[in-house]
Amino acid sequence: MAMRQKSTTAQVPQPSLQQRTYKLLADFGVAPGTYSKGKVAVHSPIDGSNIGKVTFDTAAQLDRKIADAHKAFLDWRVVPAPKRGELIRLFGEVLRENKAALGELVTLECGKILSEGQGEVQEMIDICDFAVGLSRQLYGLTIASERPQHRMQEAWHPAGVVGVISAFNFPVAVWCWNFALAIVCGDSVIWKPSEKTPLTALACQALFEQALARFGDAPTHLSQITLGDRKIGMQLVDDARVPVISATGSTRMGREVGPRVAARFGRSILELGGNNAMIVTPSAAQDLALMATVFGAVGTAGQRCTTQRRLIVHQSVVKPFVARLKKAYSSLETKIGSPLHTSTLLGPLIDKQAFEAMQAALKKAKAQGGKVTGGIRTLAKEHPGAYYVTPAIVEMPKQSDAVHHETFAPILYVMTYKTIDEAIALQNAVPQGLSSCIFTTDMREAELFTSAAGSDCGIANVNLGTSGAEIGGAFGGEKETGGGRESGTDSWKAYMRRATNTINYGTALPLAQGVKFDL
Repeated sequence: MAMRQKSTTAQVPQPSLQQRTYKLLADFGVAPGTYSKGKVAVHSPIDGSNIGKVTFDTAAQLDRKIADAHKAFLDWRVVPAPKRGELIRLFGEVLRENKAALGELVTLECGKILSEGQGEVQEMIDICDFAVGLSRQLYGLTIASERPQHRMQEAWHPAGVVGVISAFNFPVAVWCWNFALAIVCGDSVIWKPSEKTPLTALACQALFEQALARFGDAPTHLSQITLGDRKIGMQLVDDARVPVISATGSTRMGREVGPRVAARFGRSILELGGNNAMIVTPSAAQDLALMATVFGAVGTAGQRCTTQRRLIVHQSVVKPFVARLKKAYSSLETKIGSPLHTSTLLGPLIDKQAFEAMQAALKKAKAQGGKVTGGIRTLAKEHPGAYYVTPAIVEMPKQSDAVHHETFAPILYVMTYKTIDEAIALQNAVPQGLSSCIFTTDMREAELFTSAAGSDCGIANVNLGTSGAEIGGAFGGEKETGGGRESGTDSWKAYMRRATNTINYGTALPLAQGVKFDL
């Protein structure tokens, strides 16, 4: 009887997260020493493991970078805008070629599921396309003059060095919203990424350098990265050689950045906290509202600035709608896990601090009468160094102080209303004003919600959720959201300075307003 031979096929060990990260960075062309030999560890929220070691800039190094950026600006500002657009077109090509790889790196470093990581890179590609067209549309105005043989015009010129401070939750897209527009507007850029996501910034810089090589004749130091903590960020904010600061982050951060930039008469673009609500009316298409709520409240583990954090439901439909919502949340429990798995829909929180903030918020909501479903840690045995949670639904008796605070986690507060005016008042009665939406088939309700008497947010949607904005519209909000606008429509004006010119092509010198001053 023949003996059965043992299989000689050995199971190939899977690369560690650090090995995957290092390979991606090397493929992008990032110098190994910049991501593997520093003293500051970078941890993946997927399992808490170390995926890199970077070096923070000193004050002297940042000072030198700002000086270099100003020199680059002086050369770049005189390059024709369509030529500047060509550089961004080439960058868009590089991003297309590296979309899957850069999206994977986003997942590894900030914990987004793969499709969201890919979607973030697509946003970069989209804003590059937008910026290329914009480079031929930096329009001014021709203005009628009251004086004979005079012409007035409005012209837009590059502003100077633009400082971009970005957050961990969108580690590449938000930078690119600012960067692509600033470059076509004739500015140079210094980017300070979140301390939690420096590796994706190094990757983007390397990819832009590939575009620069194809372009051929751009000034050096047109784009630079500065890695550092809050102290480095504040140095960038305080430097008068940086006329524009775009800062994305918490309201607390904005309260510090805004006044400091204003104190030196600089210009700030602030994109801060959000406390975004959906109103569900009796006539709403509930299937659509349900899908929008689940994605809006749970996507990116509740760590988007546009995450849906409040659900305001008419009292006549609240019970069946919330019951369906709880059932949908329950079905997600099998889809919580590593964002590197394609079946995963809910990845980890960024770190332990985020988990503790979530638990503190739930405790506060309970103390104020909230009924909490979910919101507990899961997969702790499999991933002791990571923080995966079940999404939380909190049914509140009223919109109390706990609801007014933004917590970067998948917490959804549920309130009820009787009249549409009451619903809109609830929607507006929070300090933040980023995104909002209403689900209704009543034209009057839809029009009221988007009118001056409706939502007070920078984004007000009808029959789609609070999350997932397109780059064609200006992105930003009011009140404690900061008032800044990035991305589409005329957001480009924030990266330029305006000049009004009056040209006298006659032989006399008439004065405005009929003033006489004869010698």
